[in-house]
This record gives sequence, structure tokens and C-alpha cells, in this order.
Amino acid sequence: MSHVFPRHCHVELPRVARGDGPYLIDENGRSYLDGSGGAAVSCLGHSDAHVTRAINEQAAKTAYGHTGFFTSDPAEELADRLVDLAPGALDRVYFVSGGSEAMEAALKLARQYYIEIGQPERRHIIARKQSYHGNTLGALATGGNAWRRAPFSPLLMDVTHVAACYAYRGQEAGEAEVAYVDRLIDEIEGEIARLGAENVMAFVAEPVVGATLGAVPSVGDYFKRIRALCDRHGILLILDEVMCGMGRTGTLFACEQDGVHPDILAIAKGLGAGYQPIGAMMCTDTIYAAVSDGSGFFQHGHTYMAHPMACAASRAVLERLVDDKIMERVTPLGEGLSARLQDRFGQHPHIGDIRGRGLFQGLEIVEDRETKTPMDPAKKVNAKIKKAAFEAGLICYPMGGTVDGKTGDHVLLAPPFILKDTQLDELVDKLSTAIDAVI
Repeated sequence: MSHVFPRHCHVELPRVARGDGPYLIDENGRSYLDGSGGAAVSCLGHSDAHVTRAINEQAAKTAYGHTGFFTSDPAEELADRLVDLAPGALDRVYFVSGGSEAMEAALKLARQYYIEIGQPERRHIIARKQSYHGNTLGALATGGNAWRRAPFSPLLMDVTHVAACYAYRGQEAGEAEVAYVDRLIDEIEGEIARLGAENVMAFVAEPVVGATLGAVPSVGDYFKRIRALCDRHGILLILDEVMCGMGRTGTLFACEQDGVHPDILAIAKGLGAGYQPIGAMMCTDTIYAAVSDGSGFFQHGHTYMAHPMACAASRAVLERLVDDKIMERVTPLGEGLSARLQDRFGQHPHIGDIRGRGLFQGLEIVEDRETKTPMDPAKKVNAKIKKAAFEAGLICYPMGGTVDGKTGDHVLLAPPFILKDTQLDELVDKLSTAIDAVI
């Protein structure tokens, strides 16, 4: 009998015994190709010697020093490296233990920034439907994932949610891409006017929407238009790259491909590649200076923030991604994965859309490909595909509620950057086996 409180109380899980590159191996010796990197975490696979050596070396020096008393070499060096690599004017790094914490810190910093500069009336957040920003209450309120929010809705702050940039379903038949983007921007402008621009604190978005929509990128100049809109009204742009960042889409920061930079950025998952729990909130020097020159104290904090071992691991991850050029594998591997998915599923009667960037790919499952009618949620197609894929030796990330929080199914793929071409074939073969078994 286990005393662990699991994610699901009625599912028996095998015990993981060890990792070997892109594979995880259970206690019985069975291998599973990690086709989703867990939850888009394991970008370097599960046995990177450089990262594990960095953790061991740091553990031999010091495991923990509370940030109320100390900073550390790993934290300082990691922050320097991230700032050197970051787009725009991002200049300060606030280390936490994961993505939800990073987003919570981002929201609280945005609020404190406006208090510091004498605009306390700015309190409203505009975010997007069908996005996910974390499970803490502030992040959950900001996210637009309907089924995750529902049980806790009485506890959540009010956040306005506008339409996602989800061209597969949002762009009308015969509508030009530019007209579709115009319509989305008009909705945001209308919401700013309704709330009063002087009362709006931040616009929050994932550059490529991850878990809730399944690797959906924006189209056209959508994010450039949003950046201009935020600048015009003095609104902070907060980008959530917890899942899509750290090389996952082909550039270290996903927003680079949209030609924009945020005022505040959240990163996690691939930042530590699963070797240690770590996340980070980055902000511009303008925002930092408002706090530094004002109260001098950010009213926030966590016990394990800027943990030396976590920062040492993350520093080593960046060395592998950037210095050893592993991140340069993402675009060609992503093209190879996309081509294989198109070849296998491009005409599949129940695969409505194949989308994504780099090694961040999604397949939307439908009842009818021509009408885009989603599957009946009672069929629990996404859960069955997850189970069938696992039985076939593949870890993938299916989710439901893709369309509106209730209907719709997709499969998210986010494999390690170290895959070989033969393992791309293995991934698609095993996924095909699972989909055929279920549908």
C-alpha cells in the first residue's frame, strides 16, 4: 500500500527505475520513449552526465543557503547568462522552483510595479481563453483552462479572458489571416476600453499555447500588434514561456520568433531539464528600478528560491543547450517530426490539425475531419490514447477540452532534443499504434 497522494487515486503506476537518454525504464526493465519530455521538461533526456556532475559538485560545496542571508555563485552566474541571452531589455532574474511560482511572481511584480510608480488603480489583467498559466490561485485565475479552474472558481480573482489566436478554429472560412488578426486585436482593444486603459495592469499570453490547446502558435503579426497596443496604453506584456521556452520551439526564447520582447517573462520546465526543480521570472531594468528606487523590497518570496543546486543544474543545462549547440538540433528535428506526422496523419479521417514549432508539436483529434466536429467527450479519447501509447512504450501528453474546456481532444509532443532520426520514426510508429487502437 502506497502512502503517496497521487495525481489520480485510481490509477496504478509503474515505478521508474532509471533513465537512459530519451528513454525511461521501469522497475521491470520496460523502456518508454519520452515523447513529451514528461510535460515538455526533459529537453536533454534522462542521463546527461554534464548536468548530473554539476549537481554533485554543488552538493559537495553547499546544498542550501536562504536568500535572506546569502546569494550564491550558481545563482549569480545563471542570472548573468540568462540576461546575456534574453531578448529585449530583460535585465533581472527572480529564481523560483517551477512555472506556477514564476507566473505568480510575475503577476505580483506587475501589481507592485504600478504601486511603486504611483498608479495603484491599475489592477486588471487581460489573458486568453484556452491558455494555462499554472495551478497556484493567481496563475489559475489568469489561465483560461476551464476545467482546471471550475472547482476553484469561488477562490479566483477576476480576470478578463479574450479569444486565443487559434486559427484552426477561430479563423472563419474565407477570412484572410490579416482580417483574423484584426478581429482578435479589436477584441482586446474593446476590452481595454471597457475596463479603462488606466486600470489595466497586464496582458498575459503564451507565445505558443501548450497543454490546453496543444502547441498552437500565433499567426501573422499578432504579437507585434499586441506589443504595440501595450506600449500605447502603458500596459505590461507578460509572456509565459514555461512550456514553450528554453529552446523548445527552436530559439532559446519562443518570443524571438514573433519578433517581440516582453516586460516580464516566465520560464521553467526546460530551464532545469528535469534535473532539479527550477523556474524564473525575468523583468526589465525599468521595472526593477521602480522597486529598487521605491520601497526597495519585493513583497514576495519562497523558501527554496535561487536554490544553489537547482541553479547549478540549470547553468549546466544552458551550457549544454547553447555552448554544446544541442539547441541547434531542435529546428531540423522538428522539421523531421512534422514531416513524419504529416506523412502518417495528414490525411487521417480523425486528425483535424497538425501544428506547432520545433519540437513542440500537436495533433487535434476530431470526429469528422471536414467539419472539424470534435469527439464526444464521453468517449474520453485523449485518456485512452495516453494509456494505449504508454502500453506501446511511448510517453505522450494527450489532453481534453481543447475546443472550449469541455469538448475536443489533442495530443502534445515535446520530445528531448537529443533524439535520433530513428527515434522520430519510433515515436510516430508508436503514436500511430495507439491512435489506431483507440479510434
